Amino acid sequence: MTDIIEKPRRSDTSNNSYATRPNNVSALGVVDFGDCEQCSQYPNRWSSIREHISAPAAEFMGAFILCLLGCGGNCQANLSANKNVSASPAGNVVTSNLSWALGLSLGVWLSANYSGGHVNPAVTIAFATVRGFPWKKVPIYLLAQLLGALCGAGVVYATYFHAINIVEGGSDIRTISVTGNLFGTYAADYLTSVSAFFAEFIGSAMLITGIFMFTDKKNGPAPPGVVPVGIFFVVLGISSALGMDTGAALNPARDLGPRILTAMVGYGSAVFNFRNQYWLWCPVLGPIFGMLVAAFFYDAMLYRGSESITNKPSEAAERHHMHSCARRNKLHGDADAV
Repeated sequence: MTDIIEKPRRSDTSNNSYATRPNNVSALGVVDFGDCEQCSQYPNRWSSIREHISAPAAEFMGAFILCLLGCGGNCQANLSANKNVSASPAGNVVTSNLSWALGLSLGVWLSANYSGGHVNPAVTIAFATVRGFPWKKVPIYLLAQLLGALCGAGVVYATYFHAINIVEGGSDIRTISVTGNLFGTYAADYLTSVSAFFAEFIGSAMLITGIFMFTDKKNGPAPPGVVPVGIFFVVLGISSALGMDTGAALNPARDLGPRILTAMVGYGSAVFNFRNQYWLWCPVLGPIFGMLVAAFFYDAMLYRGSESITNKPSEAAERHHMHSCARRNKLHGDADAV
């Protein structure tokens, strides 16, 4: 660094203009470290710390936005339907579906550059299983996504606390059927357990297919910024067509985070005891298995990228490749000699 930024000379100190002393140490604030490949990539201590926490922080923020807008859309649409809360409804099932789609789209948009924009434990597990995403990063991603969803739902609950009291009939009354289902997802009464699992399985399979489709270079590739918009339409389509049965969780963190929040604020253990631990086998395991199956199918049938385990070369293919490269190099060497 001493050959780039010189110490100030005595004659320099008499002039207070930065423009007339470009090498002055006091002008360090305008140095662009990107101009020098040999300079430190971390201009200060915080930038070094941020390098290690930006990915989980991005996942936290993405999941936070998802549940902030999604749960907020649910609350506004349903609570405003009560005449004691609002003279006229301020939303419906369409605005609720739009809120979830927009929440995921913005969450992915925010986090894509820093973490890959998973915002979903099932997506993270699918990428780790099929596309080579490092397994050592999976636990911190899952934790960040869960905490982000929990905090996002917490902000929504605090925002609509008084409206929830009015609809429930008091601050000491909390029931799943009235307001608890605005945060977590619960299967319709007519639905069997197998059908509930299947609904989440199919919806989640469609979501990961959409993600793979938009990020597949053979399909475009999509211009920068278009992937979150495409995901918006995929989620909107799934929730509009397949959301009636189970609420279309499609995301273990999106359901478990708000569900934990409701257990903490007065809804009690009923949120976990519903239908013999429904929370585990439907909105958690359903999306994970659905995305794994769809990811394997997409890569086995369509995808050509080298990062997929379905395209990992066999030993025979590697030997053939090495032999072909050696032969080609030999031919080029002979041609150069001539």
